[in-house]
Amino acid sequence: MVRKSILIVAATTLALAVGTAVLFAKQSPTAQSTKPIPAAKPALTVTTTQAATSDLPIKLTANGNVMAWQEASIGAEANGLRLTDVRVNVGDRVERGQVLATFAAETIAADVAQAQANVAEAEANAQESAANGDRARRLQPTGAMSAQQINQYLTAESAAKARVQAARATLNAQQLRMKFTRVIAPDSGVISARMATVGAVVGAGAELFRMIRQGRLEWRAEVMSEELGRLPPGTAVTLTAANGAKIQGKVRIVAPTIDPQTRAALVYVDLPNESGAVAGMFATGQFDLGSSGALTVPQQAVVMRDGFTYVFVINAERRVAQVKVATGRRAGDRIEITHGLTAETLIAASGAGFLNDGDLVNNLPQSNAARQ
Repeated sequence: MVRKSILIVAATTLALAVGTAVLFAKQSPTAQSTKPIPAAKPALTVTTTQAATSDLPIKLTANGNVMAWQEASIGAEANGLRLTDVRVNVGDRVERGQVLATFAAETIAADVAQAQANVAEAEANAQESAANGDRARRLQPTGAMSAQQINQYLTAESAAKARVQAARATLNAQQLRMKFTRVIAPDSGVISARMATVGAVVGAGAELFRMIRQGRLEWRAEVMSEELGRLPPGTAVTLTAANGAKIQGKVRIVAPTIDPQTRAALVYVDLPNESGAVAGMFATGQFDLGSSGALTVPQQAVVMRDGFTYVFVINAERRVAQVKVATGRRAGDRIEITHGLTAETLIAASGAGFLNDGDLVNNLPQSNAARQ
C-alpha cells in the first residue's frame, strides 16, 4: 500500500514537471527569437548627389533710377513773337541744326528792310563826306580854305563813317532777330518735353522744348560707401527692368561725394542706345565683380523650415539626418553653402521636402535617375 502511494506521488510530480517545462518552453525568448522580424520600410525613394566645389560669379546688387545723361533746355530767343509752326513732338528724334518751331517773321522782316535802307543812306552820306574830306586835304597846302573849314570837312567824314558802322550794326541785330524766328536743335537727341503751342506769344527765354542729348541714358545706382572701391570705371553691369528685360551697361564714374544721411553714393552707369530703357524708370542691377570658388548643391536639395535652411545627409544605413546650413550665392540651379556642409557629402537631391530626420530612404544616384 505504501509502495503504491509512493508510485502515485512520483507520477504526479513527473506530470507537473513535464507541464511546467512545456509552459516555459512556450514563453521562452529563445523560442520567440526564432520568429522572423519584419524589415523597416523606406519612407521615400530619393535621388542623391554630392556637394561639389565650383566657380560662382561675384555680384553686387543695387537699385536706382534710369535718367537722361544730359538734358538740353531749348527756349525762345525772340521776344513777343507768335508761334506759327511746331514741327516736333515728344519722343521725336532730332538732329543738330534741325528746325523745331518757327515764329511769325513779318514784323522783323520789315525791321530788316528798314535797317538795310539806313545802311544804304549812311553809306551814301559817307561817300559824300569822304569826297569833301579829300578836297579839303588837297586844298589845305594852298591856303584857299581856312583851317576851321578843313577841320569841319574832316570831322564830317569821320562822323559819316561812324554812322555807317552804326547802321550796319543795327542791320546785323535785325538779321539776328530774323534768325531767332527759327528754333534750332542745339544737338542731336530725343525730345523729352514740349511746351510750345501754335499761336502762343512768348517772351525771350521761355522754355519751348526739353531734349535728351544724343539720346543717351544712364542708370544712377545707389551703392553703400564701403562697396565703392570694388567698382572701377568699366565694370560690367546687368540691369533688370520692371518688365523683366535685361540691359547691359558699364560703369562710367562714381560720384565724388557720399550722402551723409544714407551713407550711399551714386554710381553712374552708361546704357547703350536702343536699350529699351526709359528715363525715370526704376531698375535693379548687378555689378559683375568676377568669380570665386564655392561649395554648391542643387537648389531642390535645400529645404526651408521654421525660417532656417536644411539639407538631408544620407549615412551608410540609408537613413537621413537633417543638417542646418547657411546659404549664399545662387547660379542657375546651384546654390552656395557657406556653413554646415563639407565637400563630397552625400545628400538627398529630390524629395527632400518630404523627409524627416531619421527617415529610411531608398537612394538612387542622380546620374542613374537621369538615365531612367
